[in-house]
Amino acid sequence: QVQLVESGGGSVQAGGSLRLSCAASGSIFNIIHMGWYRQAPGKERELVAIITSGGSTNYADSVKGRFTISRDNAKNTVYLQMSSLKPADSTLYYCHADQFPCDYWGQGTQVTVSS
Repeated sequence: QVQLVESGGGSVQAGGSLRLSCAASGSIFNIIHMGWYRQAPGKERELVAIITSGGSTNYADSVKGRFTISRDNAKNTVYLQMSSLKPADSTLYYCHADQFPCDYWGQGTQVTVSS
């Protein structure tokens, strides 16, 4: 079992920045990749960014150039630095860990961007 605890959400004005953190604990060996997803009410959960165990990253087109995912292996923590935030970025953000054949989700953290 892997436990994921997110933090760092909040409210910010458009153009501002926030950093989300996701601390992993438990049986964290062999995690293939970790990432951030977001889900607006009534919509499907969508990928925001992922980072592999080797450090490769991938981003949704909508956040490229504005968001940066990183990881601190010593702290078993993944970060999502969000800059130039837009109202359209407002929603719940979820941390995810892929430990095939299992995957794990955090409880979600709210990001609200006001215009």
